[in-house]
Amino acid sequence: MQNALYVALSAQVAMEKRLNAVANNVANLSTSGYRAEDTKFTALLAQASKGAVAFASSGDTYISQRAGPTIKTDAPLDVAVQGDAWFAVRGANGPVYTRDGRMKMDALGQLRSITGQAMLDPGGAPILLDPQAGPPTIGRDGSVAQGVNQVGSIGLFALDPKSTLTRAEPNGVTSSLAAVPVQDFTRSGMVQGFIEGANVNPVMEMTKLINIQRAFESAASLVSETETSFTGAVRSLSPQG
Repeated sequence: MQNALYVALSAQVAMEKRLNAVANNVANLSTSGYRAEDTKFTALLAQASKGAVAFASSGDTYISQRAGPTIKTDAPLDVAVQGDAWFAVRGANGPVYTRDGRMKMDALGQLRSITGQAMLDPGGAPILLDPQAGPPTIGRDGSVAQGVNQVGSIGLFALDPKSTLTRAEPNGVTSSLAAVPVQDFTRSGMVQGFIEGANVNPVMEMTKLINIQRAFESAASLVSETETSFTGAVRSLSPQG
């Protein structure tokens, strides 16, 4: 009887974590380069029980690697990644990887992300342009030219598939394993005048919300029924006064 109560409670905890992930996705529908979160669950087998009782784990949140839509802006400092690669910006504790290619140039000519972080070249160094030389031309390989002069290169990095990604900014991540600069631009590259939108499917997220609500209500109903049964059993076993 108590097993049913614990299973229902574990399911509610898991649904709460999934609800938080979905709510975060919906809140970032319009965030450029945002990668959606999802939650995967495993069943934990109770060792103390005589029978096999499966409890839901709280769930592991992971970041989706699916690409978002490419949106044309025609802005010279907007770039979108094509393929499975990331830009890098300077973070407080090391590089932060992002798919948000909206950039700006500060008064000194340093190329920065829209949030003010320094964009990094393939070697991990900031990129310095000539603020008097006009808008840059950016090639598929990240090369940056102003007029006839190449003045730098925007780094494009590949993340190890085995690495664990942690959310660093609304549209950035850190990697547990070192990223490597992309050298083959046949499969991955960048395109100027475009940005990548969030890879969140609003219809799918709304479907998830409905399913989570129904699952949570079912678990709550099971908790209520179990408590009622437990109370009835206690009363029937209590000595009559």
